[in-house]
Amino acid sequence: MNRRHFVASAFAATAFINQGAVAASDKVNIAVIGVRSRGKALATGFAALSDVNVAYVCDVDERVLGAAAHAVEQKAGKRPQMIGDLRRVLDDKTIDAVVIAAPDHWHAPATILACEAGKDVYVEKPCSHNLREGRLMIEAARRNKRIVQHGTQSRSRPSTQRAIAYIQSGKIGKVLMAKAWDVQLRDDIGRKQDSTVPKGVDFDTWTGVAPMLPFNENRFHYNWHWHWNYGTGDAGNDGVHQIDMARWALGVDAPNEVSGMGRKIFFQDDQQTPDTMNITFNCGDKALIFEMRIWNPYQMEGVGNGVAVYGSEGMVQIGRWEGKWGFKVFDSKGKEVLFDNANEPDTHARNFIDCIRSRQAPNAEIEIGHTSTTFAHLANIVARTGRNLKFEAKTEMILGDAEASRYLKRQYRKHWATPKDANATARS
Repeated sequence: MNRRHFVASAFAATAFINQGAVAASDKVNIAVIGVRSRGKALATGFAALSDVNVAYVCDVDERVLGAAAHAVEQKAGKRPQMIGDLRRVLDDKTIDAVVIAAPDHWHAPATILACEAGKDVYVEKPCSHNLREGRLMIEAARRNKRIVQHGTQSRSRPSTQRAIAYIQSGKIGKVLMAKAWDVQLRDDIGRKQDSTVPKGVDFDTWTGVAPMLPFNENRFHYNWHWHWNYGTGDAGNDGVHQIDMARWALGVDAPNEVSGMGRKIFFQDDQQTPDTMNITFNCGDKALIFEMRIWNPYQMEGVGNGVAVYGSEGMVQIGRWEGKWGFKVFDSKGKEVLFDNANEPDTHARNFIDCIRSRQAPNAEIEIGHTSTTFAHLANIVARTGRNLKFEAKTEMILGDAEASRYLKRQYRKHWATPKDANATARS
């Protein structure tokens, strides 16, 4: 852990102590926001914890609420309330925390509103739709002394923790570079015409702070990931997991230069975001490379989505082999010398609940999540502009490129969830 990260984490841990901790004898009351797929899985995961009460499932599509409520009831024996308006959750003084699995463009607005309402937050990755929002999330968490956990679950996976400890112990020599890859076969979503809003969908609230576009099934459930108005492409959707592990292993914060390419090459459909990326992040005396190919199933080095960390005396790979999480160690001659495939489940939800009680910083505290998400945002800016970037971490500004700098924030429509100071650019 480098000094800057240590100081930030120590500050966060100190700030959280004794700020609204839940009594050990009480259950933690939570609400899950956005429950179609990932949110439904999170709802059942939290419901499985004996000291948690999933009091609400909330979604603007009433068609998905029943299945989520049923899944929670099957797991916990108690059916949560089903609602469509986040504000009702935030007004409920009995709710201790919210779990946010709505689309990317809702991550920051919902987190900030929840912090202002005195709720702790578990927010799915990427933490923000744009870089400026991530900084606003940190400020809201600090200002309101809230626990905010980012959904990069590898931070709470025992085998990954062991891998990072091995790397940072010096056993592979001086750590020089890490490569993170997102290589998998995603769907060609085809082309669809705009259509009427389905019955039971509050499309105005779903659109939220984003500019209003006509309803289109290819910009709605899940496929919103591939449209800039709502999503961050697969760099933010899945790549941020691998980027986070690589950055963690290297012990680096933000890059100072970002170069490479990102394009839509192979999918002939409605997607706007790249299907291919090759990005290099210059982090001073270390480099992080991100490669993304979401149009083939061939994997890389035997791993679909993974990380390789290169030292002067060896290499460590982190990933899944035959569906089991673990890591491999190779010596300087490329010989495998260790394979840890214990495959323990992550304890990310457990860590979040424990930190609500203790007021200690969680494993993927929001500043950690924001820093890793920054890499994904900068990769997307390279893709959108076609140019390399110089980045100043202190101010979180792109230097000498006004066009690229526009993508550090977004245009917001007038909406009750629009963050305050969202249009400011520089880090405050």
